[in-house]
Amino acid sequence: MPMPLAITKPISHHHHRLLAIVTPGRRSMVTTSSSSSSSSSNAGAYTTIKEIVTFKKEIKKSKFIAIAGPITDEPSAHSFLSQVRDQRATHNCWAYKVGDQYRSNDDGEPSGTAGKPIYTAIVSSGLDRVMVVVIRYFGGIELGTGGLVRAYNGVASECLRNAPSCLVKSKVPMGVEVPFDLIGVLYHQLQSFQVEDIMQDYDIGKDGMTMVTFKVHFDQVEKLEDAIKAKCSRDMLFYKHGK
Repeated sequence: MPMPLAITKPISHHHHRLLAIVTPGRRSMVTTSSSSSSSSSNAGAYTTIKEIVTFKKEIKKSKFIAIAGPITDEPSAHSFLSQVRDQRATHNCWAYKVGDQYRSNDDGEPSGTAGKPIYTAIVSSGLDRVMVVVIRYFGGIELGTGGLVRAYNGVASECLRNAPSCLVKSKVPMGVEVPFDLIGVLYHQLQSFQVEDIMQDYDIGKDGMTMVTFKVHFDQVEKLEDAIKAKCSRDMLFYKHGK
């Protein structure tokens, strides 16, 4: 039911599920994702890398090539893996992080010695929406469990350290019920805050009212609400994306 002015109500709350990326002939290891806070992870600012970067290193005759790239979700991670993997390599190990959700794969290396160390490197870097694929060409000398962990974590960390990064501000969905005679005033405020995806719904069951929905930078939500209230000088019901 409608509530008084300034009470915020969630438009929606989605739980995202990331599907497994399966490497033919290899087991997918260390598969974890969090759905309880997946929505909130999309609302805010995060730092990611601007472009695909590569780092190469030879360790005891094995050649390691770490390739990092920006991603947005599971399908883009799948696409990135398909783009950079080398079928001729001994192993194509990987990990990615999108908000609170992540996956990793040892691709035939001993369990926990490749995918998890790559993921740890991503977390330590402070980056988000990023995937790292580490390709290994075996050189004939076994590295041992500890050696593998250090190798995969090391090349992934160095790759991310060399990557140019950028701060991305997420936009969150908002809505407001507005009288017809104030639509012009509202749209002027929305334009001044550079909102996106403006949509209007007249079928909200209230005479003389319409619902206007849009997306605004997360750190501009309260300022926009205050500006609309000040200009319209009338009680209106705001809706915000629920956490």
